[in-house]
Amino acid sequence: MGLYSLFRPFAFALDAERAHRLTINALKAAPIGSPPRSLKVSLAGIEFPNPVGLAPGFDKDAEVHAEMLGLGFGHVEIGTVTPRPQPGNPKPRLFRLVEDEAVINRMGFNNEGQSEARKRLAKRDRTRGIVGINIGANKDSQDRIADYAKGVEAMAPLADYLTVNISSPNTPGLRALQDEGALTGLLDRVFGARGNDGPPVFLKLAPDLEPADIDAIARIAHDTQLAALIIGNTTITRPPLTSRHADEAGGLSGAPLAPLARQRLADFRKATGGEIPLIAVGGIDSAEEAWARIRAGASLVQLYSALVYHGPGLARRMVRELDRMRERDGFGSIADAVGSG
Repeated sequence: MGLYSLFRPFAFALDAERAHRLTINALKAAPIGSPPRSLKVSLAGIEFPNPVGLAPGFDKDAEVHAEMLGLGFGHVEIGTVTPRPQPGNPKPRLFRLVEDEAVINRMGFNNEGQSEARKRLAKRDRTRGIVGINIGANKDSQDRIADYAKGVEAMAPLADYLTVNISSPNTPGLRALQDEGALTGLLDRVFGARGNDGPPVFLKLAPDLEPADIDAIARIAHDTQLAALIIGNTTITRPPLTSRHADEAGGLSGAPLAPLARQRLADFRKATGGEIPLIAVGGIDSAEEAWARIRAGASLVQLYSALVYHGPGLARRMVRELDRMRERDGFGSIADAVGSG
């Protein structure tokens, strides 16, 4: 972890949300590094320089996407952003489970709104890297499907890809949009708002889905223009945990989520027959774990909670090690390895 091992005790002495804000501010002043050795992945017409991405939630308001790309990430997904600003749920709402290398959050889509993110993203140099935009609905919206359509209209011109996030456990009722009938109606509106020339659309799903839900979503993905499925978000289930924060309400992420996330990836790989690209999220904290997800069927991986415990250099280390693993196992490219396990 290098210098991060010296900084970590200071960061952990602070409230988790305050430490995150200090990190964002520090990154704004950080120099942007040169790209790491390439492990290119082509997905949905986009060429990703490597398969390791930053999951949404870290850069909610598009403040440090360029800086995070400079730390070695092959793509950064900002958000979740909603049509109107919202403060999110009452504090405290973000908890480190240090003994478990986990995080529980009940942030509630706190963000400055899509108009503020648009101002920042309009200034970015799009040749510097890939930025996806994760869109959601306002908590008090009377028509959440309309909120997603508004999000597409507002953010599509600035996005390399869009992610429709219907899987957060911290906005009451949001996960109901994963039901077959609701999801079909939602995607009809999303693709209508995007038009024929908009960016590819990914769908972010919860890891807590039942088998029937998985099969239904796979059918819908086959029948629509969805470019990829992101498996998945935080979980409301609780595997055995040792931290004093284990019983906090919210979504669990980090190392304890890995077994469930691996299983859901396998489930969706089987349900889609390998015909829909999959992006793996949840408990990915090393090159070994990322490589296992790739060989299980993921074209890309994303991480966030692991940065809390392993520091900002994690992405670059993972990319270097993934290239060695690719060579070790005799694959010419990441694409050759996807689903090989």
